[in-house]
Amino acid sequence: QVQLVESGGGLVQAGDSLRLSCAASGRTFSRYAMGWFRQAPGKEREFVAAISWSGGTTYYADSVKGRFTISRDNAKNTVYLQMNSLKPEDAAVYYCAANRAVVGGPGRYEYDYWGQGTQVTVSS
Repeated sequence: QVQLVESGGGLVQAGDSLRLSCAASGRTFSRYAMGWFRQAPGKEREFVAAISWSGGTTYYADSVKGRFTISRDNAKNTVYLQMNSLKPEDAAVYYCAANRAVVGGPGRYEYDYWGQGTQVTVSS
């Protein structure tokens, strides 16, 4: 089993950067693909990025491609989401999730474990 705790959210100005972290428990962290999702008020939870077991394969939603970077450090049981050039439309609660697959996809149904989320607010 995996327990996930996100951190690093906050209030920033448009154009600023944030790095979110997701700390995972358990000794099998490296056996999970990991993903980041976000949910804004009144909207469905949407896929942001995913990373494979080893970190060698990544996948991004078109809306964040070129601005966000997902990475992982299996020795530290941690997944990161580096967010650059933030826009007001990026404001949401961001969730990390674990998927028992080699490479995670964009479907929220694929993910077995979820964190509680961290709030990102972007002012214009």
